[in-house]
Amino acid sequence: MQNLAPIALFVYNRPEHTRRTLKFLQANQLAEDSRLYIFADAAKTDAEEENVRLVNEVVSNIDGFKSVRVVRAKKNLGLANSIINGVKELVNTYGKVIVFEDDLLSSPFTLEYFNEALDKYQEQEKVMHIGAYMYPLAFADDLPETFFYRAVHSWGWATWKRAWDKFNPNIDELMARFDEEKKFAFSIEHKMNFWKQMEGFKVGKNNSWAIRWYASVFLNNGLSLNPTHSLINNIGHDGTGTHSNIEKMYQVNISQKPIKQFPTVIEENPIAYQMIRNFLAKRKGNIFERLLRFIKQKIKTLPPSL
Repeated sequence: MQNLAPIALFVYNRPEHTRRTLKFLQANQLAEDSRLYIFADAAKTDAEEENVRLVNEVVSNIDGFKSVRVVRAKKNLGLANSIINGVKELVNTYGKVIVFEDDLLSSPFTLEYFNEALDKYQEQEKVMHIGAYMYPLAFADDLPETFFYRAVHSWGWATWKRAWDKFNPNIDELMARFDEEKKFAFSIEHKMNFWKQMEGFKVGKNNSWAIRWYASVFLNNGLSLNPTHSLINNIGHDGTGTHSNIEKMYQVNISQKPIKQFPTVIEENPIAYQMIRNFLAKRKGNIFERLLRFIKQKIKTLPPSL
């Protein structure tokens, strides 16, 4: 396979997560032929200086790739700006990019999947995003190996310059294009809080690049390609991430098989959509299970007793 996409890895202050993410990336079959760009953000506070230093130690001596370049920020950019700037730089140089954050464990076949899909759909304007994570869906074996879906997932993904050029970071311009019907479709029939995330960004409650990217894809009638069995597991739901809670509902077993089948018809798979909708509707469990999880999260985030 020629002309492999560069890999952008965004790291910050989690040395052990970064080490594990890199270990799994190195085990990918196409790793030694791939260029790796590591974007390391600077510390925001004095308390984060030590972990940022440890992350820089982890990424300073990396092998197993065709080339490695570490881009160290001189001041704290935050995850959103880091990703927006880094993705823009690489798609402008290479025309495409594969994106990882520092808490994503990958299958040995994840890079192969990304590169095959990037090649296969590079001329298909409607295909704007390739995701590698998928929820633990019930009856997943009833689906094909891959399918198209409206929403995008940021836990391991890839795109092209032609699609990223349509990314609009302006939340006011994005929100102005939604009516109630679009909000309903955007939020998977209100089974996921995507519109709430949009509203939260507008009032400063989050700084999500991903929700603006999804909105940009949605408003351009774009689709994302997804594997039925996840090629990624997110290990960041331990309370250490910038935007993560302590969760187990999204944990998956990483597929250890290469993907051989890709859809030929460029349209959303209606059966996959219903499976995802049903998962999202039931993912938090009943009222008792939700309350118990809320209490556990509160306990784990309490400061240690003196």
